[in-house]
Amino acid sequence: MRILLWHVHGSWTDAFVRGRHEYLLPVLPEGGAWGLGRAGRDWPESVREVDLAALDGDAVDAVVLQRPEEIDEVARSLGRIPGVDLLTVFVEHNTPKGNFPNISHPLSDQTVIPVVHVTHFNRLAWDNGSAPTTVIEHGIPDPGQLYTGELPELGVVVNEPVRRGRVTGTDLLPAFASVAPLQVFGMKTDGLAAATGIGDARLTSRGDLKTRDLHRELARCRVYVHPMRWTSLGLSLLEAMHLGMPVVVLAATEAPRAVPQEAGVVSADMDELLRCAERLVAKPEEARRRGLAAREAALERYGLGKFQDRWDELLADLRSRPRHSVNERPDERILVPARERKTP
Repeated sequence: MRILLWHVHGSWTDAFVRGRHEYLLPVLPEGGAWGLGRAGRDWPESVREVDLAALDGDAVDAVVLQRPEEIDEVARSLGRIPGVDLLTVFVEHNTPKGNFPNISHPLSDQTVIPVVHVTHFNRLAWDNGSAPTTVIEHGIPDPGQLYTGELPELGVVVNEPVRRGRVTGTDLLPAFASVAPLQVFGMKTDGLAAATGIGDARLTSRGDLKTRDLHRELARCRVYVHPMRWTSLGLSLLEAMHLGMPVVVLAATEAPRAVPQEAGVVSADMDELLRCAERLVAKPEEARRRGLAAREAALERYGLGKFQDRWDELLADLRSRPRHSVNERPDERILVPARERKTP
């Protein structure tokens, strides 16, 4: 199939485009959220950059939406209505924001576009209304068992920790820094030491490294710490587990399902998390043993092949169903209320 999707979530896209289809990614000269294209990623040749304005609507077999605004953009650019005369799914990457748990999903008032949640917690947390829903859990391209744990330090991967604050557990970092020095990887980590009051000797901001460099450097840390309070399920956690790292994880959202206790510890008790982090830093053999358990669990549940199979099953099932016609669609099936639509 020829699948149109925007490059919105880099890590998720990295797994999705390694499937068995042809992937069409809109590109614009200025790049940005609506035209990032491949962005220099080392992706298969089946991933093609396209000029959406010049793309023949009949050249697309399916579209994978990730933002509500994309519905109008696809209809305007391709002359085909998502979910009506074009096979369409919507991937929801995020937990609901705002007045949780009373948050309706943007596609909750329609029945023609299925919403694919990336975690079971997300499906439970959103009010999906009449929208058909399913869950396809993450898949991770296996980076290999790179763990050395040679540094008695704690590794953290988080984007924009200063801006996002409590959402990403930034306020918890000083407590972890009291156990062992932190290496923090991710976008916009500059200024994190000053923002948290952690001295430079106890926190090193490593910045946004390329994926291969990130994996290699992160795997040198003795333990991976995942302090996220309210994120879907950080792919960096699953990557760390694939690397063979022991993990210390805040028991929030999907984490208790994703991480077995043998892999380190999953708890909402900060004292327990700190005790475990301290013990694993001090006991490299136990850290290595728990890291092996983490890798085994990650390969079993979040392997790339399983992820691709689930997507192929869903797309094949949707393709076999009869398409709706514009005349068949009742007024209440309006896909996204006009007040919520935006023009890219």
